[in-house]
Amino acid sequence: MTKLPRLLRRAALALGLPVVLLVTWWFASAGSQDFYQPPLETIFRVFPDTWTAARLRSDVLPSLLRLFAGYGLAVALGIALGVAIGGNRTLRALTEPVLEFLRAIPPPVLVPVLILVSGFSDRTKILVIVLGAVWPVLLNTVEGVRGADEVLVDTCRTYRVRGWLRLRTFVLRAASPQIMVGARQALSISIIMMVIGELLGTTNGLGYTVIEFQRGFQIPEMWSGVFILGLLGVALSVLFRLVERQVLRWYHGARAAERAGH
Repeated sequence: MTKLPRLLRRAALALGLPVVLLVTWWFASAGSQDFYQPPLETIFRVFPDTWTAARLRSDVLPSLLRLFAGYGLAVALGIALGVAIGGNRTLRALTEPVLEFLRAIPPPVLVPVLILVSGFSDRTKILVIVLGAVWPVLLNTVEGVRGADEVLVDTCRTYRVRGWLRLRTFVLRAASPQIMVGARQALSISIIMMVIGELLGTTNGLGYTVIEFQRGFQIPEMWSGVFILGLLGVALSVLFRLVERQVLRWYHGARAAERAGH
């Protein structure tokens, strides 16, 4: 199969179910008189007037900046702590009870606490994202470091590969498949926590806009905001896959070679 038909087939598989669901929704909701469940045609009709360039700058852009800041900090913090904990048995034994306790606390519960401590600033909203998204990265990094090949560990020890060289060429490389799994999970959590952080004490953002539409009984506009959040999630997922493919190119190549060998 040549490259173009393969790409078209993948695109058809990826878009097939969403298109079927939208078409089904369109015809199922046509002529709906329910105030809270307007026809899909009405929701699409309000899109141009609702999501103008000015609103995109005032609401979508701040949300994206908070999302990227919180997600980036969560990934960096999760990898740093995960490498330290996963590579040291004593540290792992000391921190495991605390990590299990903190992980069991639902991040949304901490939002009122953060507001009391930090107020309603952007820093609070970013911290909300960090507290929710750090755990998948941290725990997967710990498991990735712990699951490193013992033969390669002994090889590094024998040849005295230490410090930054060992971290860069062996530890992070060996743990990178697990790290990317955690980073993928953290991305979806970050979007959820971004919306939760914007529901309280803010004056802009996607979460704030959706709740304001709901309070003002602008139901089609509210649904259009939900669509924007969904489209944002899809776009970020596609972007993440492209980055993952580049970061783990060696890993996918090794697996493909292994399958070909069998």
